[in-house]
Amino acid sequence: MKLILAIVSNDDSSKVSSALTKQRFSVTRLATTGGFLMSGNTTLLVGTEAEKVDTAIEIIAENSKKRTKMVPSTASFGAGMYAGTPVEVAIGGATIFVLDVEQFKKV
Repeated sequence: MKLILAIVSNDDSSKVSSALTKQRFSVTRLATTGGFLMSGNTTLLVGTEAEKVDTAIEIIAENSKKRTKMVPSTASFGAGMYAGTPVEVAIGGATIFVLDVEQFKKV
């Protein structure tokens, strides 16, 4: 048994979770916040058999698209917030972790 943790953009989370459930994967969605841009993400928890991990990863990759966003080059998250020259950064896509599950019970 494996546990897939997939961190995806909020923009892609519905599409990813729908695609996974259509292929009979059980998905739990958690609202999370990213570090660098302090933007909303969704962490998907997917428990599955080891032989289905590659299929789940393919579905996640197909449905979470990378894009770019303009952000200030100097960001201060304290009280004295100021903006610098905007720079383009890549956002979106997915960050995926696959963990071994020692024990699984549904009670």
